[in-house]
Amino acid sequence: MVEKSRSLTIVANLILLVGVLYILTPIYLTVTTASQSYEFMLANGLAWVPGDRLVDNIARIFTETRLPLQMLNSLIVAFGSALAICALSFISAFAIVYFRRRWAGVVFALILASIMLPLDVRVITTYQVAANVLAPINGLLDISGLNGLIAQIFGEPLHLHWRILNTHFGLIAPLVAHGMGTFLFRQTFLTLPIDLLKAARMDGAGPLRFMFDIVLPLSRSSFAALFVLTFLAGWTSYLWPLVASSTPDMQTAVVGLAKLNPGGDGEIPDFPLIMAGAVVVSIVPLTMIALLQRFLVRGLVLTEK
Repeated sequence: MVEKSRSLTIVANLILLVGVLYILTPIYLTVTTASQSYEFMLANGLAWVPGDRLVDNIARIFTETRLPLQMLNSLIVAFGSALAICALSFISAFAIVYFRRRWAGVVFALILASIMLPLDVRVITTYQVAANVLAPINGLLDISGLNGLIAQIFGEPLHLHWRILNTHFGLIAPLVAHGMGTFLFRQTFLTLPIDLLKAARMDGAGPLRFMFDIVLPLSRSSFAALFVLTFLAGWTSYLWPLVASSTPDMQTAVVGLAKLNPGGDGEIPDFPLIMAGAVVVSIVPLTMIALLQRFLVRGLVLTEK
């Protein structure tokens, strides 16, 4: 037990206050900058006092930029990747914990290895795969000599091609390959009493009924926590959407927000417009955190058995 001490309480409160100011100051500057006009920023620079142009700048985001469509793309990518990660992680962790096989530990180790190789590290190879998902089949056809036989019969070898770049599926699929969700669900399943499985077998429940009727309701906090984390990761993902989307109509909001900054030398960015875009783009993740915060905390600390 930590003894109560007035001096310790004062120091802790001061540290918390400094941390809050450190976090809120950039947010405050973002809102104040978004509320100023472009001419005001050129004349005065950084603004610490709010202006009266916030609504006008936000309206410009919806009329002069592609951010609304790009936010829809971000919503599709974030929701799709979060749902796919939760479903795949839940099923894989269930198989590893409740279907005990000799190779279960090896499979779990390989899944955890994906954490060591995030998408930003393997972006080049991922791009090559997304450029033609069927390229490994073409390689097998060439190595096995079947392409030579096909060329003799039909006059030309067989080359399969399936390009998923610049599509919603192509933006979502590489984000799903991550093992953190499987690790989270596995740790949750290990906290559940083994007697639940025995009781389900005695009642004649099969694996699917045990998974959906017993394990899934007991794991809803972990499911919600993982969904929030992966949704935020998909919403804020920058490098892969930048590489995989070649048209502005398929880019995500974070990429579109970066594109608002002019690339020409000597051009002064419209900082009020950019900051207004940052405010608009931040509404969705902030709302997600506000609505599911309690599930996020309970799921991460694994307090619900």
